[in-house]
Amino acid sequence: MNKRETIISYLEYRGIDELPVADRKLVEEAVAAASGAYAPYSHFMVGAAILLDDGTVVRGANVENAAFPSGSCAEKTALSYTVANFQGRKSVTIAIAAKSGGKLTDAPVPPCGNCRQMLIEEEQRLGSPIKVILAGASGIIVLENCQSLMPLSFTRSNLVK
Repeated sequence: MNKRETIISYLEYRGIDELPVADRKLVEEAVAAASGAYAPYSHFMVGAAILLDDGTVVRGANVENAAFPSGSCAEKTALSYTVANFQGRKSVTIAIAAKSGGKLTDAPVPPCGNCRQMLIEEEQRLGSPIKVILAGASGIIVLENCQSLMPLSFTRSNLVK
């Protein structure tokens, strides 16, 4: 038997003002995207903003549905739009923010497992890391790649015969 350990390192900022300007602008885009979410059931509005390698920013918001599994997460929405409409462009960074009660959540909100899986797949498809910024009112977490969100993830290498 072998015992192994996975360590995840990340940067933690006390607020948006500590972020580099480009990251701050992307967080502001994610917060703006959250304001456009359709969340009549949970009232939990999530926004995602993806920065592409040419400077384009793609936004997505969660869209709920009365048949709960039929909704779509903000990250999934932004990522799907990016893949469909910006072929040849690489995602460089994704910022994620959530609002509840009309204001930014206190703690940063990480993506759900499904969105983590999609982000890891995109990172592998592109062959380059995608920085992740999780923004909350009381702090911001920055990870250098999506793989850090789910270290023992299921990937295409698991499908190889």
